[in-house]
Amino acid sequence: MNYFKTFVLMFALTLLLMGIGRFIGGVNGMTFALLFAFVMNFGVYWFSDKIILKMYGAKEANEAEYSTYFKTVRNLTTKADLPMPKLYVLKMPVPNAFATGRNPEHSAVAVSPSLLEMLTKDEIEAVLAHELSHIKNRDILIATSAAAIAGAISHLAYMAQWAAMFGGMGGNRDNDRGGSNPIVFLALAILAPLAAVVVQLAISRSREYSADESAARLTERPQSLINALQKISEGAKKNPILNTTPSTASLFIVNPMKESFFVNLFSTHPTLGRRIASLEKISENLISGR
Repeated sequence: MNYFKTFVLMFALTLLLMGIGRFIGGVNGMTFALLFAFVMNFGVYWFSDKIILKMYGAKEANEAEYSTYFKTVRNLTTKADLPMPKLYVLKMPVPNAFATGRNPEHSAVAVSPSLLEMLTKDEIEAVLAHELSHIKNRDILIATSAAAIAGAISHLAYMAQWAAMFGGMGGNRDNDRGGSNPIVFLALAILAPLAAVVVQLAISRSREYSADESAARLTERPQSLINALQKISEGAKKNPILNTTPSTASLFIVNPMKESFFVNLFSTHPTLGRRIASLEKISENLISGR
């Protein structure tokens, strides 16, 4: 169900991009919007992992120092039929983890040292299974594509804002583009980016549910992931990361940003309560399946 929901949301995001492109510049505008999104996707696809790892001070893990980390990931990748990702350690005091990379063959998993210290062996395995599930499900590609399309929509909306100031765009003035009405352009400039963000966040939350489910089935211990999420969430509340953004916060297993009404309203993650409820259902299904 989460896969179908993601497909529908990505389709809606693409239609929104094409729609705003056509509204601003007709068929040519729609073509430009698609090309612009493609260029952004290409750049994000190839370089986002290096940027994210550098942003959070990630250093490649030493196997002699983090032998349990390596052993756990090797066991899980064998079980999940995945290539071994590069392993990193994050420069942050709070427990958290994320996966990145353009595909399973070029992927990386990063964890904070505190996560490896404060969680039990089973809980660490559950967290790593969650991150590997993101890699297996190609969620990083989906998330970066959604972010790129949303970014393209924001840029086009910025163009619409200028169009509102100067009386509309030139070129083909089809009726379905709203003519040169500055009020229509201004409304478009405000509402289109907001709609894109809402859809992008819905995609992010859908992929988190899927990764939770995949991890629970891979380890066959949903309770371990529940315990890990509770501990990591508590750590994030006590010591949130201040220099992060919603676009990068979506990568982490738990939102590392400081809680506020605005952050909760536009959260990249489902609430802890909903994730636990979903995992408890999976636990019941696993028990009944046995």
